[in-house]
Amino acid sequence: MLNKLVFVINCGSSSLKFSVINPLKKEILFFGLAEHFHNKNSYIKWNINNNKQKIKFNSKTNHKIVLNYLVEKILKKNLFLYKNIIAVGHRIVHGGEKFTNSVIINKKVIKAIEEASVFAPLHNPIQLIGIKEIIKILPKLKNKQVAVFDTAFHQTIPETSYLYALPIKFYKKYKIRRYGAHGTSHKYVSTIAAKMLNIPFNIFNCISCHLGNGSSVTVINKGKSFDTSMGLTPLEGLVMGTRCGNIDPAIIFYMNKQLNIKIDEIYKILTEKSGMLGLTNITSDFRYIEDNYLKNVEIKKATKIFVHYLAKYIASYSILIKNKIHAIIFTGGIGENSILIREKTIKKLKILNFFLDKKLNNEIIHGKSGLISTIDSIPILVIPTNEELMIAHDTFKIINNQSNL
Repeated sequence: MLNKLVFVINCGSSSLKFSVINPLKKEILFFGLAEHFHNKNSYIKWNINNNKQKIKFNSKTNHKIVLNYLVEKILKKNLFLYKNIIAVGHRIVHGGEKFTNSVIINKKVIKAIEEASVFAPLHNPIQLIGIKEIIKILPKLKNKQVAVFDTAFHQTIPETSYLYALPIKFYKKYKIRRYGAHGTSHKYVSTIAAKMLNIPFNIFNCISCHLGNGSSVTVINKGKSFDTSMGLTPLEGLVMGTRCGNIDPAIIFYMNKQLNIKIDEIYKILTEKSGMLGLTNITSDFRYIEDNYLKNVEIKKATKIFVHYLAKYIASYSILIKNKIHAIIFTGGIGENSILIREKTIKKLKILNFFLDKKLNNEIIHGKSGLISTIDSIPILVIPTNEELMIAHDTFKIINNQSNL
């Protein structure tokens, strides 16, 4: 039982994260990243037994090629890992209303993921490629695959949070509503935060900020998601790396009718060319943005806009917590590492009794976790997210329960 391992796969549009995890020991034995698919700069880098390795591809690659390489060239050469993998956990961005928890993958689940692709066209179809390819290359695990949905954690939000003010038929017939995203991350960090503060999770109240290239804020009441900033798709909400977040919907009609921009191109602008990239006209990389905050006027302006939206969401969500706010959590690549963003955001929230300890804030980066607030403040926590561990945990739990039936 102690050596039962889970192979975790997270397929992005042009990348793939992977790991082999022992969920009982919470050990990551093998992990890595493949990037830049569909061009000649693609590569895989991985860490196995604390040994870092990397291979570059001289030709265009894709998810199928990478998954086959991982299994045939790496896992099968490490018999301990290969023989002890009992299941595969897949991160799936959108599950619609059909999934409130992680599930064993079968034909019905695959069909439901396909149907939800309309809400996550950049993610679900790619993640289905991962599922189908694993069935081919690891047939012994065909019935041991689990889908872990980013939207599942948010299925507890009430109608007041998820319904848009559209004619109700658009929800009843077409299921147009708020679904949210990053649920696996929000669930993981809020669980860890409750443990850090020694508060039972079923009474834990917090505001969780997952800040990365895609960013979202979730308010959690008594251990359950109550509202979240991403909507029908991951485009709504905060200013993000390349996504616009909240805009007046009429802008789309103006761009189409007055500027003669085709709908497909508008979608590309809103998802791939907006956000921090659009505002700075340089980059969406917050490492560069933080380094050049005082050197570049456009970067400084864009950062202020990012912080403005983030602080506004945190403040508005604070009134949704029914009793005491136990914590604010920062996570994700930006939340975990951007001293600047945390400082500028908390500075705007003094009226709500959030106060930053600058010394602690400067120290908590590069995978560290801990408090960054003063003694008289509501706790402000930085917690590195670990979606892969959460996926492995859910996968192991479901597969083990299935085995015991």
